[in-house]
Formats: sequence, structure tokens, C-alpha cells
Amino acid sequence: VQLQASGGGLVQPGGSLRLSCSATGFTSNYYAITWFRRAPGKDREAVSCISSDDGSTYYRDSVKGRFTISRDLGKNMVYLQMNNLKPEDTAVYYCATGPMWCGTEPRPFEYDEWGQGTQVTVSS
Repeated sequence: VQLQASGGGLVQPGGSLRLSCSATGFTSNYYAITWFRRAPGKDREAVSCISSDDGSTYYRDSVKGRFTISRDLGKNMVYLQMNNLKPEDTAVYYCATGPMWCGTEPRPFEYDEWGQGTQVTVSS
């Protein structure tokens, strides 16, 4: 499996960004892809997840209503649309896969394939 994240950048508070994750090489039709982030001095945390089979999703509470995860199976892509960004969203964002489903809260140790990170900076 190969994952490649892109789309980060510098944006003002209230702005938007769309992250993309190219995900190829799966040998199963059942997999979950999660966006994690790591802010300076903090642990990695799950931001959002989508399951391949039924499209079920997970969002952490702090991004609900602002972020939307989606997938394009034909293009092997997963997207994270981030609106109304806040300074506390500043972090390196990673896409990762491993489990077949998102579960109630994705945990980093459950994921064994990671893409390189993409920096998101929210600042005026």
C-alpha cells in the first residue's frame, strides 16, 4: 500500500483547504483511511476517517461541522475538506490505513501504513 498526502499550506483563520490522499496498492476491498494530525508538542490524534465499503465516517468533535471527508474509489483518492479553519488546526496532517473499519475512535497504533505529512498552518 502506498499513501501520498498533499494540499497543505498557509491559510488565514476562517479560510479553507482541501487535503488529498492518494491511496494505491490495496489487496482488499475493505479498508479504512484516517487523517491524523500532530501539532507541535502534542500526540498524534485522529481527525477523520472513512471506510471503503460503506463510506461510514468518523470525525473528532472539534472538527465536526467544519471538516468533511470524502472518497473517490475510481481515482483511489480520499479528500479532507477543511472549512472555517482555526489556529488550533495547525499541525502536520497524515493519511494512514491499516484497519478495515474506522471504529469508534481511530488509534495511531492500529495503523501500519502512513503517507508523508503535509503541513497545515492557520495564522493571520
